[in-house]
Amino acid sequence: MLASLNGLRQSYAVRLVFIRSNSVKKVRTNFPDWSASVPVLPKAGPRRLALYRELRRLIEAGSMPPGSKLPTTRDLAARFGLSRGAAVAAYEMLIADGFAEARVGAGTYVANEVPVLAEPVTPVLRNTAEEAGPLPGALGCSAADERTIQVFRSLLNRHLMQPSSRHFHYNEPAGDRELREEVAAYLRAARGVNCSADQVVMTSGTQQALDLVIRSVLKPGDPVWIEDPCYPMARFAFSAAGMRLVGVTVDEEGIDPEKGIAREPRARAVYVSPSHQFPLGVTLSMRRRLALIEWAKRNDAFIIEDDYDSEYRFAGPPLSSMQGIDAEGRVIYVGTFSKVLMPGLRIGYLVLPWSLRDTVLDVRRRTDRFPSTLAEGALAEFLREGHFAAHVKRARRRVKRARDLLVEALDGSGLEVTTPEQGLHLVAGLPADMVDTDVATEAARAGFGVRALSPMYVDVPPRRGLVIGFSGFPAEELARAAGRWVKTLRL
Repeated sequence: MLASLNGLRQSYAVRLVFIRSNSVKKVRTNFPDWSASVPVLPKAGPRRLALYRELRRLIEAGSMPPGSKLPTTRDLAARFGLSRGAAVAAYEMLIADGFAEARVGAGTYVANEVPVLAEPVTPVLRNTAEEAGPLPGALGCSAADERTIQVFRSLLNRHLMQPSSRHFHYNEPAGDRELREEVAAYLRAARGVNCSADQVVMTSGTQQALDLVIRSVLKPGDPVWIEDPCYPMARFAFSAAGMRLVGVTVDEEGIDPEKGIAREPRARAVYVSPSHQFPLGVTLSMRRRLALIEWAKRNDAFIIEDDYDSEYRFAGPPLSSMQGIDAEGRVIYVGTFSKVLMPGLRIGYLVLPWSLRDTVLDVRRRTDRFPSTLAEGALAEFLREGHFAAHVKRARRRVKRARDLLVEALDGSGLEVTTPEQGLHLVAGLPADMVDTDVATEAARAGFGVRALSPMYVDVPPRRGLVIGFSGFPAEELARAAGRWVKTLRL
């Protein structure tokens, strides 16, 4: 009996010791079921903002109906592993925005009147070629140059580490003067353009340059000569602005002014790409250049010279610009860094006759006001320190090799291919019984991104062919893609 009592006491003592030795804090696990829809928080980022956005979403969607009680901040903090301060801050934001209300001694409730979101209607969007990314052979691509990217990154970092005061106020509508000085110097030396920095206006690429010219010089209904065939985006810019387009035939000497005069002698402007016509790749002869300038002078018209890829000439120096031989102030010069550097840089330029400068700058002030000073500063140094000239030499060698391998891959395909001496694309002729739009579609299925030539014509009977780019992809990759496509051709 006594032994049994002692054993019971020992057992009780052990139990007491066990209870006293449990130093682990109790964790509450029976949280109230306060919502059928539990917030889902991301793993990273500001927790109070994430909690606020998720609670607001549930309230707006009706998952937490008006007037319903919200959980305590303690419950929220414990459930999601937040600090209580983060939960309190989220509630304060909901109350401030009218989605919740605090009732003294009772807690926090969903406001009685909150917006309720309708079920979103999500349209079914088809993947476009742009979304999928360009294929080898596509136009408008520039190749990444590791050395250029490294240098440009360093220049951008320099401007971020020691930012100029001009980054913190509104810049001149013409763009940063330092860059305009460098562009003017480059154009005088490389393209024979007769200009000063005050005639240069920096733009977001060629398309904005054309838009500024159209808004400043032309009005809806004005007749405008365009090359036939023509660069599609230029044609779109003029037609969208209400111009009356007059297609003027392009032959082996470029656009023919006599045919333009026969069709519409009083045109207000002409759009040309004289150094390397897009898409046919021909060069405007000197006699026709002079005839165009004389016609423009006689009719108070303007010549819009698009010099989009003149850096890429593989036999001899680049041809001089039309602007350089214009003594009458009739040529508006358009250039871009997209083809030689990268389209993502979004920097182009205009060189304006003095008579148009103030008008164009007034239009610029009313649109995007001024270009990016950060990118402009880095590009100015890139030009001034000689990096641009070195980049052009490397890019020209790389593109020439890609051109040669592409022509070799197309040899024996039955296509009529001429090796171009300038630019970033070639034109391949098709047999008369083939439809170039169908061939382009089949090429895309085979992983080769060619463009049909015939849709680029305006008025004259179209020539069927393919426009094939040879920039933006390693030469070997381009050649392999062309070779795979050629095997699918049925000529």
